[in-house]
Amino acid sequence: MIHKTVLLNESIEKLNLKDGSIYFDGTLGGAGHSSKVCSDFGDKVRIIATDRDNLAIRNAEEKLSKIGCSANLILSDYRNMDVVLKNLGVEKVDAILLDLGLSSDQLDASGRGFSFKNNEPLLMTFSEDNQKVDAQVILNNWSEETIADILYGYSDERYSRRIAKAVVSARKIKPIMTTFDLVEIIRSAVPAVYQRGKTHFATKTFQALRIAVNDEITALKDGMRKGWELLNVGGRMAIISFHSVEDREVKFFFKNKSKNEEGKLINKKPIIPTDEEVRENPRSRSAKLRVIEKIK
Repeated sequence: MIHKTVLLNESIEKLNLKDGSIYFDGTLGGAGHSSKVCSDFGDKVRIIATDRDNLAIRNAEEKLSKIGCSANLILSDYRNMDVVLKNLGVEKVDAILLDLGLSSDQLDASGRGFSFKNNEPLLMTFSEDNQKVDAQVILNNWSEETIADILYGYSDERYSRRIAKAVVSARKIKPIMTTFDLVEIIRSAVPAVYQRGKTHFATKTFQALRIAVNDEITALKDGMRKGWELLNVGGRMAIISFHSVEDREVKFFFKNKSKNEEGKLINKKPIIPTDEEVRENPRSRSAKLRVIEKIK
């Protein structure tokens, strides 16, 4: 599947870029947003981008060079943007974009177990190096209570306790190693009516595990805090989230900045994809874009 960038035009338009702006793309992914900036501004806007996936960096380098743009593409987590920018000699930026969605490339071609559609090792790690924690470690070693808390806290999975109990029972028989192993465990734990729902019954469990493995909520909090410090007055931060846990964090951070008169909300309510975009890219249906401008 070819990755389709969500809310592409809306997010770049709201960042209000101008000639001479420095644009930081913290979640490079398929390079959709950075490619749009490149196409619209050429080298008149400096592009600095990070991603934890080496494949994303390599693909983006090729994509941007074909359009004719130079960019600083760094293998790193956006939560380390302060170090990244310091190493480049950049003190402040004019625009920050965080697209918290997982690219179709990672979902479909990583071989790391992000999708329940393919039978793959159950890793769910964004980076290719050996992270200390992956999905196998969590499922085979962590307590039933902790697993249940992860499933409920990071995805509002209503059957979190039943799934966690089934996980612990299954691992006593044999280690849980693949995506299909986990799908069958979830299937055994949830009611038949839940299995026939519009959303696949394994979706929330896979989402919650991915967030836990990659420490995504802490990364988001760190990224927003550091990003705000590194943003020029008059600069804007745009964040696209895909589930309620992320969106709550973004909404809370932005509202606090607005309440303290440090920032101005560009859109009071989140911008969501058009019906046409959802038809063309069903994965965009849960996306929410929030944008804030730094005023002091």
